[in-house]
Amino acid sequence: MNYNLKRLHRAFNPRTVAVVGDKMALGYMWLNSLSQFQGKVYSVQIDEREFPGIAALGVDNYLSLQAIPDDIDYVIVAVPNNVTPRIVQDCVSKSVGGATLFTAGFAESGSDDGRKLQETISKIAREGGLNLIGPNCMGIHNPSIGLRHSPDQPCYDGGSVGFISQSGTHATFFTLMAPMHGVKVSKSVSYGNAAVLDSPDFLEYMGQDDETRAIGIYIEGINDGRRLFSTLQEIARRKPVLVWKGGTSDEGNRATSSHTGSLAGSQRVWDALIKQCGAIKVNSLDEMIDTMQVMLHAKPTAGNRVGLAAMTGGQSVAITDAFTGAGFEVPLLTDESYRRFAPFFDTLGASYRNPLDVSLNFPHLDRIVHSLDILSQDENIDSVVLEVSVPFMQHLTWLDASLLDELVGELARFNDRCDKPFIAVVVPAHVEAEALAIKDKLVSHDIPCFPSFQRGANALMKAIAYWKR
Repeated sequence: MNYNLKRLHRAFNPRTVAVVGDKMALGYMWLNSLSQFQGKVYSVQIDEREFPGIAALGVDNYLSLQAIPDDIDYVIVAVPNNVTPRIVQDCVSKSVGGATLFTAGFAESGSDDGRKLQETISKIAREGGLNLIGPNCMGIHNPSIGLRHSPDQPCYDGGSVGFISQSGTHATFFTLMAPMHGVKVSKSVSYGNAAVLDSPDFLEYMGQDDETRAIGIYIEGINDGRRLFSTLQEIARRKPVLVWKGGTSDEGNRATSSHTGSLAGSQRVWDALIKQCGAIKVNSLDEMIDTMQVMLHAKPTAGNRVGLAAMTGGQSVAITDAFTGAGFEVPLLTDESYRRFAPFFDTLGASYRNPLDVSLNFPHLDRIVHSLDILSQDENIDSVVLEVSVPFMQHLTWLDASLLDELVGELARFNDRCDKPFIAVVVPAHVEAEALAIKDKLVSHDIPCFPSFQRGANALMKAIAYWKR
């Protein structure tokens, strides 16, 4: 690890954090976000009117960074933009590990003054060896130590996904939404205008981070395309990297310039870069989370032949159309599989040819799971997909309230012994609350779970394309 990455490691894993400029008008957003931080938090504020509010939070306040009688690993700066050069210089003098500039009004403003100010702080940081994140960003989130940029972000151990985002909103949304789908964050960073540190710097850091098994990136533009290409190519050989490129339309391209001051570039060039590097292209936050689910929790395969099981006849047609539309084959099974189906599936005629219509096998869960076992053991099948119809299950639970929990338990055991990818599609129809409850149960057992056939098919196909490479 080079010198700057060592310092960046201090910023991502700090023992001490200083917040410069937090105030009541912001709801003490930063200090409140650090309420669960496992290290020491300091405040730097010179406005005497803010002193009582900071003291009420139990935080020691100082009039400058230099006055803090401790080494500082990470600094969050929320001061007016004309004050930032002095604070950045203080960070250099204090030898901090890294600093985030929440402050906006730099190059993204489009003004000459904003561009010049960004050049000034960049020069100070580069000459001083400061890992400067931003400006115009939310900075770092490390849930395992309570380092947050929003009080709503969860804290937990065991995260394995790094998320790098030029947008603060997308960084926040990912860290809030992904854990609900079984995708826990190891570390996340929002880096805004990328005046000093850019996406390749964070890729390098997360590429060598042992806790991070997969990486997602939301990116609007880049300062050094050649460096991004070489870094992305090198990291994608070792870890899955999912890239969501913002500003793909002409209007979106224009919006990126006013958002982070970035030049988005040609979409064709970006598509070619992502493909050549062996990364995975995604087009939305939902697609990022969906694909991460499969990458983290499904067993890998290089084949696109899928065995499908639905809970009604009409849905068996719909699931087949969705998966074939995404590029999957839905093949006939082997004669041996049909012989195994015949003793308990004979009343359904052709319904067990693939896709399966398992509706008449309820409430006999052993038959449902035995059907999945046959699919998973068939040499013509590479992946197994089950539809869980919430209205159908809701109707059955009127007869037996324990049926749903029993089904989830059986599916968890099947997932453990199945040596092929297994995903579930929970179709909500008009009962979304119940669908979310079922999804949560499945996700708790590391079963990738999706709200539609199309989303499940798309995520599984993207993962398979990566596994092939």
